[in-house]
Amino acid sequence: MYPNYNINQLTLELSTQYSPKENHVVWVIYEFVESLNLDHVYTYGRPKEYDPSMLLKILLYAYSRGIFSSRAIEQFAQENLPARWLTQEAEPSYRTLCRFRVSQELRTILTQSFDDFTHFLKQAGFIDDIIFIDGTKILADANKYSFVWKKNTMRYEELNRQQIVTLINDIHEHFQQAVIPEDTDLTLDELEEVLIQLEVHLEQLEAEIAQEPRISPHPKKKSHRKLKRCLRQLRQRQLKKRTCILQKERFGERNSYSKTDTDATFMRMKEDSMKNGQLKPGYNLQVATREKFFLAYQLFPNPTDTRTFIPFLQTHSSLVEQTQVVAADAGYGSEANYRYLEDVHPQLTAIIPYNTYIKEQSKRWQTDDQKIMNWAYVESDDYYVDPQGVRFNFHAYRTRTDKYGFERQFTEYVAETKTIDQMNIEEAFTAKGYKRRIQVNPEYEYFKAKQRQLLSDDVYGSIYHQRKIDVEPAFSHLKACLGFIRFHVRGIDRVNNEIGLALMASNLRRWVFLFTSIKKIQNYDSLRIIILGILETYVTASYFIK
Repeated sequence: MYPNYNINQLTLELSTQYSPKENHVVWVIYEFVESLNLDHVYTYGRPKEYDPSMLLKILLYAYSRGIFSSRAIEQFAQENLPARWLTQEAEPSYRTLCRFRVSQELRTILTQSFDDFTHFLKQAGFIDDIIFIDGTKILADANKYSFVWKKNTMRYEELNRQQIVTLINDIHEHFQQAVIPEDTDLTLDELEEVLIQLEVHLEQLEAEIAQEPRISPHPKKKSHRKLKRCLRQLRQRQLKKRTCILQKERFGERNSYSKTDTDATFMRMKEDSMKNGQLKPGYNLQVATREKFFLAYQLFPNPTDTRTFIPFLQTHSSLVEQTQVVAADAGYGSEANYRYLEDVHPQLTAIIPYNTYIKEQSKRWQTDDQKIMNWAYVESDDYYVDPQGVRFNFHAYRTRTDKYGFERQFTEYVAETKTIDQMNIEEAFTAKGYKRRIQVNPEYEYFKAKQRQLLSDDVYGSIYHQRKIDVEPAFSHLKACLGFIRFHVRGIDRVNNEIGLALMASNLRRWVFLFTSIKKIQNYDSLRIIILGILETYVTASYFIK
């Protein structure tokens, strides 16, 4: 016989007497957030209705379950038993959750929490002094057709400038005044002065027409109509010029941005369902990992990884100081990054192959006569000899500066065109009859040789090979397991908060997986004692902004 079921009977309301299982992720979230000692002191304004630690717990738990929408998190906090246990029957609204998710308070908490989590992992012996750096692209919360391209903006600005000059010259010719040069570039202030003068002149014409008797056709009404039309068109051009200036400020060093989220840049995504390489608005996420844990993160608007390496190390200087070996893929192997590591962080052993390292291992590359690395070099006299026997002597030093201001020093060599008998050497000339020239970057060649030596070493070579089995599973857990493939807020500051929540949720899930998979730890009580013991060794005081 089934028990009596009557939902309308008289009941006594009690709090939910529920306790999660001992290996549940909410226990780890609870212990971790409590160890942060978040103390909120009310100073001014409306008092907060909910404890920040409670909001952080429910957000981390929701993100660990792949729930990212504020309304979905509100429903999750009401219907899920572990979530109700975390909130202690509190039901924060989606507005409260969203405000906290994008707040400066959460940004401060996340920044310190990653530092504390890294310290904890080192104290527990999970990680050592090796980190792996890599990046991935994540879609922004923006329309994929809301693009603004820098080249188009520059082109439209030039066309708008030409139209402004044409309109002003048209007015000057009509009133028999001197025209301005075609290449004149008026500023907004100068254009505003021109418009004020035209308005004054228009008012004078209206006064003269009103004082004169009505005749048809009136000789000054034609000038009045033309001046009024040009004035309206100039106002429109002034608005377009102001728009172009605003767009150029938003671009910065980027080549595009989205109208929906102006901090997002259009870039190629790894998740390309159409297989057509379509550019979509997104952010470049750079992370430092070890044992599949996210130790640090930073978002960048530029799509390439090369120029994110130096800012990433500068932002996370405390992590770099505790690191001995850093490994990254060939996307970071530029001369600028090598030089920065050599000058600023000489204690670091960087295992970063250059972009042609894999190709140089092939037989085709090693037998290619066009590659200078396959030529003979005589260091005593500083000259090269190609496989055809042509000698290239030192000629001059050259300096190249890229569009970002980085200078590279090259040594130029020119082929000998005459033999001892003063006969021309045909192989010393190009197809058009010019002398053959080569340029060698000695500093870059030094860094390349250093990387070849490190990668050929058994110890450092095994560390580099471990990079892909450390970083890629961490990214796959974030995107495939948690389903975090797109941001749900807009703006670089808010997006930073959200990705911090997602990465910390991924860390805590892996933390639970590791401890539950260790057979030596029999129950959660011993796990809790170990966790709290390690946390108490380095978490000493609150860092929350009061």
